[in-house]
Amino acid sequence: MNTIIERKKKIEYGDFQTPKELADLVCQKLVEIGVSPDIIIEPTCGLGAFFESAAIKFSGAKKIIGIEINDDYLSELSVRSRSFLNPERLEARNGDFFKFDWNGLLKGLDGEILVLGNFPWVTNAKQGAIGGLNLPDKTNFQNYNGFDAMTGKSNFDISEFMLIKVADWFQKRNGYLAMLVKTSVARKFIGHLHKTNIGLNYSAIYKIDAMKHFGAAVDACLLYCHFDTSSHTYDYEIYATLSSQTYYRVGHRHGLTVKNLDIFEKLGHLLGHSDEKWRSGVKHDCSEVMELTEKDGKLFNGLGELVDIEDAFIYPLIKGSDVANDRVSQTQRFMIVTQKAVGEATKPIKLIAPKTWGYLESHAKYLDARKSKIYKSNPRFSIFGVGVYTFSSWKIAICGLYKNLNFRLIAQIQNKPVVFDDTVYFLSFDSYDEAKNVLDFLYEQDTQDFLSALIFWDDKRPIKTGILNSLKLNTQSSLVQQPELF
Repeated sequence: MNTIIERKKKIEYGDFQTPKELADLVCQKLVEIGVSPDIIIEPTCGLGAFFESAAIKFSGAKKIIGIEINDDYLSELSVRSRSFLNPERLEARNGDFFKFDWNGLLKGLDGEILVLGNFPWVTNAKQGAIGGLNLPDKTNFQNYNGFDAMTGKSNFDISEFMLIKVADWFQKRNGYLAMLVKTSVARKFIGHLHKTNIGLNYSAIYKIDAMKHFGAAVDACLLYCHFDTSSHTYDYEIYATLSSQTYYRVGHRHGLTVKNLDIFEKLGHLLGHSDEKWRSGVKHDCSEVMELTEKDGKLFNGLGELVDIEDAFIYPLIKGSDVANDRVSQTQRFMIVTQKAVGEATKPIKLIAPKTWGYLESHAKYLDARKSKIYKSNPRFSIFGVGVYTFSSWKIAICGLYKNLNFRLIAQIQNKPVVFDDTVYFLSFDSYDEAKNVLDFLYEQDTQDFLSALIFWDDKRPIKTGILNSLKLNTQSSLVQQPELF
């Protein structure tokens, strides 16, 4: 039982204690690039690896302050710190980051501050799943609204919230931030600084081996920022390691976060908007009921039940893994598509296809229990991600989860338009000629390089509609021989 409780607490607090070796390397890097603070604050100091390293590497610092919520960690640190260099300037306090009086602390400190450490590597969704309480007040601090706020984009890393809180400390003072975080969080944070125009002189990301240091399979880094109230420099450098001397530049252009500014600027003529938009596949959040599999000419749902319904609302389904692995010419999977447009009435299904309506009603306990708020104010058995584009004869598709730019040209299957799950993004076409022309354009080297300059492959879903829709499509039709259908 104790093991379960300890594991829950480790998850709740994102408790990946920094090894002393890594803390030493980080502090040494800061010294090498000229960081020389008057005050050092470690807001979540844990067992004190950074606290100890900072005491050695920054001998000129007047004060080093550590805040820690865990009483056991704090007790151990208080004993150990007596042997650190110049212990009289060290101060370890008990405190909860989300409730601590940071303004009161900062008001009494003069000189340049370095905020140093390792914030928790956990999301608010994970916290909620385990019933954790180590959370900020539940506010939509990223200002997502509507569909995005209700379907998951408002999920965030706790460290992202904490970094934004720290940024507020530098609104009226110069100083430094050096924090170990997920690389995706570091990028979002610098994007926040750009969006809110917080004074920033320089920033960089130094990749670290999280598996080596923490046993964690995550892309992580040292995020470094030099805050300066009079500067607004939001382009930043990414280094492969703490010791690397080479880097590439990342920045913000035209509302996009650009992974490689040099390539992006070279291929800027491809930036633009097209009449045809990339869309995501159908969202229904109930695969065991809405998705069917054909076996020996019969359809079964995810519950293993034989399904005998009309063909009118059944469409061939290609999933993201199928798109990624080029399994797109045939399928044994199908989806019940209850609407042709978002918000369309579903009750007519009862007249058009009574067996289908009866099937939906008999499984209402699953469909009515869907958690997302988007279903609550829409017709019963609603789905999302549907429109005229869903029912086009030809599509170009790509899976957002895979780390490549493999686009697939997809025809109808069994004389019906193909639908996708919501991990797939696609373009719709009425003619093969136009679709094939665009597909050829997507595989041109300049096009691939342009998109690659915008994609961060370490993201959980690296390919996004915002990136795809920033590409000005070449939609001019060319004379292409119609192929035989599969």
